[in-house]
Amino acid sequence: MINLKLTVASFCLITSAFSAQVKDTLAEKMMVYQLPNGGWGKHNSDKKNVDYTKKIDAKLLKIIKANDNDLATIDNNATSKEINGLVKAYGTTKNPAYLKSAEKGIEYLLSMQYENGGFPQYFPNSAIYRKQVTYNDNAMINALTILYNVAEGKEGFDAVGQKLKEKSKIAVQKGLDCILKTQVMQNGKLSIWADQYNEVTLVPEKARAFEPMSLATGESVGILKFLMMQPVTPEIEKSIRFAIQWFDESRIKDYTYQVSREGEKAIRTLSKKEGSSVWARFYDIPTNKPVFGDRDGSVKFNYEEVSEERRMGYSWYNEAGTKLIENDFPKWLKKNKISK
Repeated sequence: MINLKLTVASFCLITSAFSAQVKDTLAEKMMVYQLPNGGWGKHNSDKKNVDYTKKIDAKLLKIIKANDNDLATIDNNATSKEINGLVKAYGTTKNPAYLKSAEKGIEYLLSMQYENGGFPQYFPNSAIYRKQVTYNDNAMINALTILYNVAEGKEGFDAVGQKLKEKSKIAVQKGLDCILKTQVMQNGKLSIWADQYNEVTLVPEKARAFEPMSLATGESVGILKFLMMQPVTPEIEKSIRFAIQWFDESRIKDYTYQVSREGEKAIRTLSKKEGSSVWARFYDIPTNKPVFGDRDGSVKFNYEEVSEERRMGYSWYNEAGTKLIENDFPKWLKKNKISK
């Protein structure tokens, strides 16, 4: 004869054990750090990027509990990192709290988008360059990629509610319109994109003192990859083709850019390497020459004239254009059956 009390007790123990298993340590911390408006900040109380593998930062938690929504940002992968992490955690645990937190983050992204389709770096904090439409460090593209995945039900975002999917689809289209509008016309021909723009006029602007108004190669690679994810339209095809042409014509041939470390110090070296190509991080819009900024706001056209602190503390060159030209673009042409 079955002992009913023992069976019920065993069931409760199993249920309790299962409930403990569906908690994700990182996701739990992400929810703790979420701001009232649904976004996340990028820094801990020591002004370093938040590391969810470490214990809860009591000082930061105190700031968050003070309802400081001004910390909310999409810079340095903030907010996008947490939304992606929570959706992934929901996929493995089915813990509804994680999905709810992720949806609140998605609502935040939707709330921060300008009517022209752009995204500011921070919201609601609009001080200095924080209100500018920001491609810098892939901020806007990270946000749009999440909304695209929501709209299309990809990467685990099929679990998100239907209303958010519908809103996200509209937001992605507005974002695409903004991307096409902000592709810089250079000497009468479409080129690539600047890293930040005036939020009203959509004219390129400077950001931090060492980030002059210019074309931004790393960010433009991210933009192009996002465009290649979309259904092909004549406008998108034109945009991609001209940008690829710009990358091909603007490469610095037979050079490589390497980053190594000596303790905590980064060593960045531009050196000769036959057959390799690099691109400067920034190009002057009128002249298309590589351009560099410094802490004092000065603009230089010679890399060697940049202060050592900025030369070693900032990546002034990259090689991302090589994969874009040799791999991503041919794959996109083939996938969409477009002639070269």
